[in-house]
Amino acid sequence: MIETLISSKTRVKLLFKFFLNKETTAYLRGLENEMGESTNAIRLELNKFEKAGLLKAETNGNKKVFSANTTHPLFREIHNILLKHIGIDQIINNVVERLGNVDRVYLAGSFARGIDGPIIDLIMVGNVEREYLSQLVAKAENMIQRKIRYVIFNETEYTDYLTQIRDLEPLLLWSDKS
Repeated sequence: MIETLISSKTRVKLLFKFFLNKETTAYLRGLENEMGESTNAIRLELNKFEKAGLLKAETNGNKKVFSANTTHPLFREIHNILLKHIGIDQIINNVVERLGNVDRVYLAGSFARGIDGPIIDLIMVGNVEREYLSQLVAKAENMIQRKIRYVIFNETEYTDYLTQIRDLEPLLLWSDKS
């Protein structure tokens, strides 16, 4: 759907990269390797985003490092559109809120790094009825046409997990506190 609205594949990839997880940073050559696009195409889109104020850039040595400008008035709107595009809103509405004992839900894997893909990785913290969750996930997968992988941790297990990961921290999607 989003590809219909935005014709540039490079632009769509950059939107996912920077606007799904506000902590994401990247530089031109890294984006080239990750996306398999030409540096020229990426540079043109980065410059447009920076000129519009959607991206910030800092110089780190000889690299220009980009990140989303989270203070831009459209940041939250773009973020929400991307979440709806991948079906996160359907997962939250149809899975998490019906389980009752979920404390938090995090997005992990490729989507947390801002890379679109066919599989959504979720981390749930709480005490969940696994069989019922499996049924709800199957229904959500049919609705969003993507595979959902999930892991359930209690608070201690999640804390231990965070000390072991070396990658970008998972992105908080939902909390019972919000």
